[in-house]
Amino acid sequence: MRRQQRLSPCKINLLLNILGRRPDGFHELETVLQPVPIHDELQFERAERGLELTCNDPRLPVDGRNLVHRAASAFLSEARLGEGVRIHLEKRIPMEAGLGGGSGNAASTLLGLNELWGHPLEFHQLQRLAASLGSDVVFFLEDRPALALGRGESVEWQDPFALLSGCGLLLVHPGFGVSTPWAYRELARFPKALEGDPGRGRKLMASLRGNEWSAVVGQFYNSLEAPVLEKYPLLGLYQEHLRAQGALVAMMSGSGSTTFALSASQREAERLRESLLVKFGASCWTAVVSL
Repeated sequence: MRRQQRLSPCKINLLLNILGRRPDGFHELETVLQPVPIHDELQFERAERGLELTCNDPRLPVDGRNLVHRAASAFLSEARLGEGVRIHLEKRIPMEAGLGGGSGNAASTLLGLNELWGHPLEFHQLQRLAASLGSDVVFFLEDRPALALGRGESVEWQDPFALLSGCGLLLVHPGFGVSTPWAYRELARFPKALEGDPGRGRKLMASLRGNEWSAVVGQFYNSLEAPVLEKYPLLGLYQEHLRAQGALVAMMSGSGSTTFALSASQREAERLRESLLVKFGASCWTAVVSL
């Protein structure tokens, strides 16, 4: 096999509960992650030597600042293959959106290159490489929901949540991004959000395995909404509108700036999208899928 193509999904955070700042400068957290079938696309081709990355989006660097480049470099070094690779990234997921697009690209690169060369690395080796690349990268090694702990690299994959089966999901990106480092730094001004109560993740997952929305709606939570919604009130207005229009849940994913809404069906999510675009205009990026 000389070439391979791979789809790279994104995610939403059903819960992001910050538990405090760690001595290493990272934040201790618990987060419930849900994969979302909206994809970037990666194409891999084996080469005699070197590492070449191209991308359809000129805003993205194609050197060691890009997680795809770093993941490929780490893989080639770990696998000791003595060959090179050419990679093309077709970017569709918004950047600085709280959707984990870059992390998903990195994990998909590790998985794609491992398959391209006939699986020279075992899964635990891929996990170690993924953890060295970023907090969310490990999660994307499997296409399942998960509870992530620590700084996000300690991942416990879960069976799909029964309550979400068949639900509609609306994603809304306002056209601007939010810097993740900025959002975490600003948490210092919000002690209650910075020092969350542990255990909320497992409680939410237990409720999502049931069949009663009334028991779970109040358990969705994102600590980073405290600083982000203060600076970007438009995101709060999105949430208020979507809840008023009947969304089961409307909240921010990760550090933003994407708002997501859960509804009973994909058709209902389409209705929410149309309502939001009428009220706020069509300049934002939106997507609707069924979970």
